[in-house]
Amino acid sequence: MDRQKARFTRRTAIGGIAATAALAAAGCGRSATQGSRQPEAKTSAIAVQAAAMTVYRDPGCGCCEAWTGLARNAGYQVSLIDSADMPAIKRKYGVPEGLLSCHTAVVGDYVVEGHVPLEHVKRLLAQRPTGVKGIAVPGMPAGSPGMEVPDGTKQPFEVMAFDTAGKVSAFTA
Repeated sequence: MDRQKARFTRRTAIGGIAATAALAAAGCGRSATQGSRQPEAKTSAIAVQAAAMTVYRDPGCGCCEAWTGLARNAGYQVSLIDSADMPAIKRKYGVPEGLLSCHTAVVGDYVVEGHVPLEHVKRLLAQRPTGVKGIAVPGMPAGSPGMEVPDGTKQPFEVMAFDTAGKVSAFTA
């Protein structure tokens, strides 16, 4: 967490908020059926044994729908639930404020916040690391799963893990 705090400044917060707002307008404003292109997940590479997953999203969010489609293509049995009160969902599942994104998924005993690559979800479920409550990709980085953009832009992002006390670390299990 100290490493996280050291990198967090007012400038990074304002930049992150501006980037998230721009991406939300570009990505979440469209539905997956309005021309967003979903890359096909390689089911053989990240096969899942029919794990049930519940994804909560703000109604009409296209990027959440795109990520959910990728999860289905990867073999998860996904229930998509629209919620007008996403902050309450995030509080209910203990997502730390610094890791918030647009959708929250629950799979097994774990929380998956945001546009986490599905190979990380698979690894979480297979390895079941001690003390980890969930994993997250904060914000909505362009080029992350479900946030693909036509010009191929990819913002760097890191998958983070969190525990029940809200302690955050890089997901390296």
